[in-house]
Amino acid sequence: MTTSTSRKEAGRVESASYYGRPVIKAPSWSAQDIAGYFFLGGLAGAGSVLAAGAHLTGRGTTARALKVSSLVAVSLSAAALVHDLGRPSRFANMLRVFKPTSPMSMGSWLLSGYGPAAGAAALTTVTGRLPRTGATATAAAAVLGPVLATYTAVLAADTAVPAWHGAHRELPYLFGASATAAAAGMALVAGPVHENAPARYACVLAAVADGAASRAVERRLGPVAVTYREGRAGTLMRAARGLTAAGAAAALLLGHRSRPLAAGAGLALLAGSACTRFGVFAAGIASAEDPAHTVGPQREAGEQRPQRSQRSQRSQ
Repeated sequence: MTTSTSRKEAGRVESASYYGRPVIKAPSWSAQDIAGYFFLGGLAGAGSVLAAGAHLTGRGTTARALKVSSLVAVSLSAAALVHDLGRPSRFANMLRVFKPTSPMSMGSWLLSGYGPAAGAAALTTVTGRLPRTGATATAAAAVLGPVLATYTAVLAADTAVPAWHGAHRELPYLFGASATAAAAGMALVAGPVHENAPARYACVLAAVADGAASRAVERRLGPVAVTYREGRAGTLMRAARGLTAAGAAAALLLGHRSRPLAAGAGLALLAGSACTRFGVFAAGIASAEDPAHTVGPQREAGEQRPQRSQRSQRSQ
């Protein structure tokens, strides 16, 4: 056994808290509500971007389907958030304050701005009325969409939960790639075969980015990354990787041949994206409940701080 390995294992033992109790309190969020909120918000936001692209390139059926699905997804996302809050008035109360440094405050205002834009885009495309208003709403939803798809990663990383906060730089990229895969999957499910070429290519890029971001998250977290590999989170993350890779490969190779094949690939991508969000949520809860994941990184950071200071003095 190497010295570094011995030190890591010794550090893990010494990181135990009194009676093995958690150092921080795990979030009381409901997995079904908040992980679902993460997934549905990503699907809505990325779907609006793909809808705008389909709108501009004359893929009318796909554009209509994505606009409607984005409206449904953001509505369900808001419902999940309100359900977790307990009372609708609590969401309204968050709009009484505009605080740029608070992800929750900004997220509330973002939902309030994106929702009407997505609603107008869907309503005008379904009724065929007010096409200019619909085009403006489609563009507005597309502008706000990427922020909606990734801000939940910032919201999670702004907590003290080790598996989220430690990966605050990489988590938004993972959420963005996962959201793109979900939106591309929805386009494959709801759009005709002759319009799905952009979605097929988008899901391949999303799958590659998703895998790279997942590896970057684990590298950044170091020992805490075990929470993404073991238990419920490990099962979900492995399922996410398998479903996303299989869906992207099927979409690229078979998605242009028939609607059932394209829909099957799209469903795999949607399921993979959902597994990613629920897996990240489960990893966060697991890391908060284990005191070693809280104390260990803090101790390592404290030990590295004098070393960085010494290197800085030497360089000067």
